[in-house]
Amino acid sequence: MIKLILWLILFILCWPLALVALFLWPVVWLVSIPLTIIGISMAAVLALIKAMLFLPARVLGYRG
Repeated sequence: MIKLILWLILFILCWPLALVALFLWPVVWLVSIPLTIIGISMAAVLALIKAMLFLPARVLGYRG
């Protein structure tokens, strides 16, 4: 019987938190989209810089 009472208390206390998380998750996802695009762009820029820095070594025949 005590387990049932503890489960009911947990349900009463936690359902508002579950609803808030359910409604805020799409907002968090929408906010994270621009950050993902920025991350992908920065990775591409750094790859370009790396390629430009290592180009002379590749032209000279370094096989590293």
